[in-house]
Amino acid sequence: MSRYFDELETRTAAERAASIAQDLPKQIARAQGLSGYGGRLSGFAAEKVTRVEDLAALPVLRKSDLGGAQKASGPFGGLTTRPASGFAHIFQSPGPIYEPGGLEHDWWRMGRFLHAAGVGQGDIVQNCFGYHLTPAGMIFESGARAVGAAVLPAGTGQTELQVTAAQDVGVTAYAGTPDFLKVILDKADELGVTLGIKKAAVGGGALFPSLRQYYIDRGISCLQCYATADLGNIAYESAAMEGMIIDEHVIVEIVTPGTGDPVAPGQVGEVVVTTLNPDYPLIRFATGDLSAVMEGESPCGRTNLRIKGWMGRADQTTKIKGMFVRPEQVAQLVAKHAEIVRARVIAGRDGEMDTMTVKIEAASGDADSFAKSVADVLKLKGKIEVVAPGSLPNDGKVIEDTRTYG
Repeated sequence: MSRYFDELETRTAAERAASIAQDLPKQIARAQGLSGYGGRLSGFAAEKVTRVEDLAALPVLRKSDLGGAQKASGPFGGLTTRPASGFAHIFQSPGPIYEPGGLEHDWWRMGRFLHAAGVGQGDIVQNCFGYHLTPAGMIFESGARAVGAAVLPAGTGQTELQVTAAQDVGVTAYAGTPDFLKVILDKADELGVTLGIKKAAVGGGALFPSLRQYYIDRGISCLQCYATADLGNIAYESAAMEGMIIDEHVIVEIVTPGTGDPVAPGQVGEVVVTTLNPDYPLIRFATGDLSAVMEGESPCGRTNLRIKGWMGRADQTTKIKGMFVRPEQVAQLVAKHAEIVRARVIAGRDGEMDTMTVKIEAASGDADSFAKSVADVLKLKGKIEVVAPGSLPNDGKVIEDTRTYG
């Protein structure tokens, strides 16, 4: 097996930037021609959006926008360049939200991750992702096809049958959620069966260090990816296991939750993705997940940007004193005062009463100078604390709920 999936993984920064400069304007132009964007991209000159930094001027597209567009104009909401009948598959996610799927070579771009996980020709992959309605099963199957591996389309559940099939057909690799492999292995132990699984490519849940170590102790290498039903593969681990490497056909930004404003390098924020898939041009799609960019390149030799992996959810909407406080409101508060660097709303409890504390990073000003803006924007009054710039934690949170329930 060659070390890399293709030559794209080891491009120089200049080569990658040149490719983006060629592909990104075309993708923006495609999106501008789609009814589902509803004019939100009008007024932008597509030919001038040639750098990742240029995307910051464009609006963010959210999952809720997909749902609204689909209710208005059909399964894909006018956001695809083909009609629904022009795709090989139509999937359904909770909402419901419908996603397209293609059979063209590695349409979901999962082969790059499976290759990094050591899966290839000669392997038989037990694919334990769901095949019914949801796209995960087909996403990983298309990736296995791209690297030349055979697939046992196992889906979920029926653990004893999973063990029997894995033994009978000689399964060498597992694809599925991180914890289900342990369920299969435990059942195999119970039945006195030794399986030949040596590789695991997982996603769709947290891979805790203790679980990864459990697999290592059993002689199974386990790597994880970060993918969504809308976007396909976004980022993936390599054998170096130092962060997640961005896929070569998406562009990732990290922004302040509730806004489209990029954070400083290394700061935690919401993952926003622009896909270069010409069939489904999602522009600045907000995943709702938190992560941060890592410095430098992976020791494995892949040169693309790295992120730290999943670090929580960006949708921190919280009800305080019967009122919802949303990340967008915190962003509006920061925007109202040039001296404010960052702000954080903390929901607490005093006896049986909700409390709200607003911590504001500012080089000047006092609590009284921000009180009116807090009340106007958040629609609530609370305690205000002005702290020095850099004092708030770098965890991506703009709303923190310290209340306990039980």
